[in-house]
Amino acid sequence: MANAVLLPEVVRLLEEGHTVTLPLRGYSMRPFLEDGRDKALLRKPASINVGDAVLAEIAPKRFVLHRIVDIQGDAVTLRGDGNIGVEHCMLSNVKATAIGFYRKGRSQLDSTSGRKWLLYSWLWTRLLPVRRYLLFAMHPHVPRRLQKKH
Repeated sequence: MANAVLLPEVVRLLEEGHTVTLPLRGYSMRPFLEDGRDKALLRKPASINVGDAVLAEIAPKRFVLHRIVDIQGDAVTLRGDGNIGVEHCMLSNVKATAIGFYRKGRSQLDSTSGRKWLLYSWLWTRLLPVRRYLLFAMHPHVPRRLQKKH
């Protein structure tokens, strides 16, 4: 099912108070999350903070699951862990917060408040100046255009 159809339904469920497990698509959250392999457990955000992995609508019916890197008033700047560039939205366009991820086919949730995720996040966000080279070394088969945009 196309994201333009699926994700508005996911947002509707979140607004009703449900949590939603969403299979991940794309390469924007590499190296920790993989396309078609991992899943995110989402909930409606209680608060929105720098460092949170969120589902945000960056254009009508165009959603991304990226990390918040800056908040200035109502303006939010997002960057996927596998990306160099940023995307923008308003606070009201942040539709969900990831509370955890099911990685590598496991049924055990890696909580975003857990020590492992916090350590990975702290380290990876500080490696931004060399991230492009690290991503290429880890995934040389992914075209450069995907590493930059998605």
